[in-house]
Amino acid sequence: MMCAALAGQRGRRVLLIDHAEKLAEKIRISGGGRCNFTNRRVEPGNFLSRNAHFARSALARFTSTDFIDMVDRHGIAWHEREHGQLFCDESAQDIIAMLRTECEWGGVDWAMPCAVDAVRAIDADATRFELDTARGRVRCESLVIATGGLSIPKIGATPFGYRIAEQFGLEIVPPRPALVPLTLAPETLERFKPLAGASLDVVAHCDGGRFREAMLVTHRGLSGPVILQVSSYWQQQAYVDAPWQPVSVDLLPGLDVRAWLAERANEKALLANLLADVLPRRFAHAWCALYGWERPLNRFAPAELDAVAEALCDWHIAPSGTQGYAKAEVTLGGVDTRALSSKTMEARVVPGLFFIGEVVDVTGRLGGFNFQWAWSSGHAAAQFV
Repeated sequence: MMCAALAGQRGRRVLLIDHAEKLAEKIRISGGGRCNFTNRRVEPGNFLSRNAHFARSALARFTSTDFIDMVDRHGIAWHEREHGQLFCDESAQDIIAMLRTECEWGGVDWAMPCAVDAVRAIDADATRFELDTARGRVRCESLVIATGGLSIPKIGATPFGYRIAEQFGLEIVPPRPALVPLTLAPETLERFKPLAGASLDVVAHCDGGRFREAMLVTHRGLSGPVILQVSSYWQQQAYVDAPWQPVSVDLLPGLDVRAWLAERANEKALLANLLADVLPRRFAHAWCALYGWERPLNRFAPAELDAVAEALCDWHIAPSGTQGYAKAEVTLGGVDTRALSSKTMEARVVPGLFFIGEVVDVTGRLGGFNFQWAWSSGHAAAQFV
């Protein structure tokens, strides 16, 4: 919708084809129904891609401030939460209505719901592509693929965009679920069962990604914002020919754990009871039982206290996988950016063919970054279609 609206507003004749029954379901369900539509802190470092610099151009030419200005022009009330995240005060429907209105201002024609059965390249004057659709045959000069990734299939996600890219000879970085809960092997789950339901503020890191937010231990593994964030980096390891690294969790961020334990080394209280001062009580007791550390602190040898401190500061957890696309907020991987112009989003070897948004190998962190990539990449293509 962003690309269609802006292309239409610069005088292009635009047809927007959408196979879905309902418009912009991914916007509607985002942010608990209030749409985390962008972030104050958008910068290239908040995105994963095999080409770390690819997103820089589009993000610089249509910034979060530019999108906020659009939101303000439409009179949509919004507020800022932690980590620079921006949400609608009322409903995600406000963003959908705004984009629909922008399309109307651009004179955009709609075909929805409408399936696309085939796409062909042709060479007839300025016309480059021919589409067989449920509503008949369509010819166009520019074809923009904005079909998203594989996340949340129940609202219509398909591999259509990847198939079109491959049809025209573009490489695909193998897609994987991202911003997704992590699962644990059955034997690990059995050991962690007493921890299930515990939520706590931690620092988690893996393969270069480091975040401080809430972690939730579930009956299937690990979840919560910090795990969704680090899941993208854990998944990214699949693209590197090296052993998988575990997720490392600091259970007491900001606390000098070794000094804290040293000050209490002569205490007769159980380690779990002391940890309950700085961790949720049920978690503290279950975690100590996990390691067999169910005795008074004054009965720990110095080497054992070092082991306790190490485990609290650098708890290694080896996920067995993820909960898949059904629970993933976005898709890692996609159309290889080496095949696209970072300025125009056009395929380098297929004039007139553009790829934008999640279908491209650019994946943002949790917090409005993926929506901003949609707005920015849509704006970039709209200037050149």
